[in-house]
Amino acid sequence: MARPTKWRRVEFIPNFSYFVPSDLAGGKIQENIIKIEEAEALRLKDLEGLEQEDCAAKMEISRQTFQRILNSARRKVADSIINGKAIRIEGGTYTRNICPVKCLSCGKEWKESFENFEKILEGNYNCPNCHSKRIVCARNDKKRFCRRNCWRHGRNF
Repeated sequence: MARPTKWRRVEFIPNFSYFVPSDLAGGKIQENIIKIEEAEALRLKDLEGLEQEDCAAKMEISRQTFQRILNSARRKVADSIINGKAIRIEGGTYTRNICPVKCLSCGKEWKESFENFEKILEGNYNCPNCHSKRIVCARNDKKRFCRRNCWRHGRNF
């Protein structure tokens, strides 16, 4: 059984999600789909000019995974430029932020993605160490999830 894909942390989601060549010679246009995390890799490495290790750290993935994502994005962009294909930016395995959580039973602290937060609130998420459901926000001293916007995803809990 394959290991599940780890969430990639992104800080920026592009405002424009579709790019089309201006010289269309009729017919149906082909397109390449660039995932959100691939766009983030391009932004960090090529636009921001960060070193590969720094980019990988910002996305909270390994350097090798970052390189694989970056190569995929560059291949798609090059194919679109050379062969006149459209670029659509959508989808992927990404999260806007990862916040620290803590188990009240065993004291283990770890980082959890926004996408798993609903499961935590519903009580359908267990501590990976002791399997307790007593999980709270590690940023809050009141033993519950904080009300401020921990996740930069536009939702307050």
